[in-house]
Amino acid sequence: MQLEELIAKVSRLPEFRQQEVLDFVTFLEQRYGHAEPAEVEQLDWSEHQFRAMSIEQAMRDEEAEPDLYSEDDLRERWQ
Repeated sequence: MQLEELIAKVSRLPEFRQQEVLDFVTFLEQRYGHAEPAEVEQLDWSEHQFRAMSIEQAMRDEEAEPDLYSEDDLRERWQ
């Protein structure tokens, strides 16, 4: 894929999705980018750090998502 094609595709996304792409590219750059040997050890994420980042990314803009179900859609209602 050419850089121009990537830029064109990303520019067609909504702004909050563009930010998500940027965050992912930053993650890839930190993980696999060129780093000095001393920096490589700092780039290795622990399982805890990776899970925290994954949850953070998954929950991003969750408030902006429309509610798909109402309480009427529930079969049981927890008290």
